[in-house]
Amino acid sequence: MADLTTRYMGLKLKNPIIIGSCGLTNSADGIKKLESNGAAAVVLKSIFEEQILMESSSMETDRLPHAEEIDYIRYYTRKHNLDEYLKLVKNAKKEVSIPVIASINCISSSEWTSFAKRIEDSGADALELNVFILPGDPGQKGEEIEQVYFRIIEAVKQQVSLPLSLKISFYFSGLANMIFNLSIRGADAIVLFNRFYRPDIDLDKMEIISANVFSNPGENFLPLRWIGMTSDEAKCDLAASTGIHDGYTVIKNLLAGAKAVQVASVIYKKGAEYINVMIDQINQWMNDHNYSSLQKIIGKLSQDNIKNPVLYERAQFMKYFSDAIQ
Repeated sequence: MADLTTRYMGLKLKNPIIIGSCGLTNSADGIKKLESNGAAAVVLKSIFEEQILMESSSMETDRLPHAEEIDYIRYYTRKHNLDEYLKLVKNAKKEVSIPVIASINCISSSEWTSFAKRIEDSGADALELNVFILPGDPGQKGEEIEQVYFRIIEAVKQQVSLPLSLKISFYFSGLANMIFNLSIRGADAIVLFNRFYRPDIDLDKMEIISANVFSNPGENFLPLRWIGMTSDEAKCDLAASTGIHDGYTVIKNLLAGAKAVQVASVIYKKGAEYINVMIDQINQWMNDHNYSSLQKIIGKLSQDNIKNPVLYERAQFMKYFSDAIQ
């Protein structure tokens, strides 16, 4: 058996498989089941900035243009009490030995950041910020959005000493530059990428509906490419998320430079027991290729470590379509 341990934002993991923020990590019993089936760490289901502000009575409702949006946030806040979230952190820490990473979904650096201290005091091993800023306002410049991310890091770092990761999207005009800048401004890890709400249209009801929330294996090409292109320059750890449905895809992302991966959709579909299948696949590949340690493969195929770095870039794009035409 190969040594599958890895270090991710200072935390020692027994293997690279982290269960990402989702309903599966919303109870101590569920987390215990994930650990018993091989999960190396869990990211708790997110709480929301709006939820924190609403419960603290500091929600600026004038920034919410729709009354139904305000009503829903109030309903959600009543249903998901912040004290219950802190209790989840404490109970999970009592039940499991793997790292428990709290999660906050946010869009600003407002008063909600003080809640991060309560999370730290509850015993969380780290904090992940799922930053959800959709660049949909044509009057808002890209630089303005980037500054929001930097202010969030600064504000949270003033509150806690926990390892801090940011789960980001790919909606940046200069993604590689943004990843580098986040890494030098205090992020201990960056997770590529989060999954925004995806709208669809019901043609029969003529309504906007939610598209499938689960990822598919074909979606991993995006984090794989950007981890391969940025892992050598980033001054923090990178983790891959989205489209990771088997152990072989885990290996691919590690080869590109990821220190760990986050999975959720495949565990929903195949159950917690499938984590062990993924670990077996990793071990089998490691043994077949004579690697005794995960550390020997991490970043082995990053852009700086391959003979032809343009394989991640345009030259390969040209080759692909040239071959396809022929």
